[in-house]
Amino acid sequence: MEGDSVTLHTDTEIREDDDILWRYGAEKSLIAKIKKKKQISSIFNNTDGRFRDRLKLDDQTGSLNITNITTEHTGLYEVKIRGVKESSKTFSVSVYGE
Repeated sequence: MEGDSVTLHTDTEIREDDDILWRYGAEKSLIAKIKKKKQISSIFNNTDGRFRDRLKLDDQTGSLNITNITTEHTGLYEVKIRGVKESSKTFSVSVYGE
């Protein structure tokens, strides 16, 4: 529901050599990444600013939290974990107004 927070869980713990990439939408825009070895965590505000001040990354698990969610955050989210093993996971998020 609009105004809630949602957490998209990777269901793993990040290893030292892992890179985590979060993408959104059909165009797969990069919205967040973690480079664990370099201890770099980045959040990107794509050109329309829909995620500004709403995304938080868990540095331990790579999970993504979206706060104060609105209907404009509805869509597909994909996480790719690259390291010793490579994996990906897709989430479908639907947000409803009141």
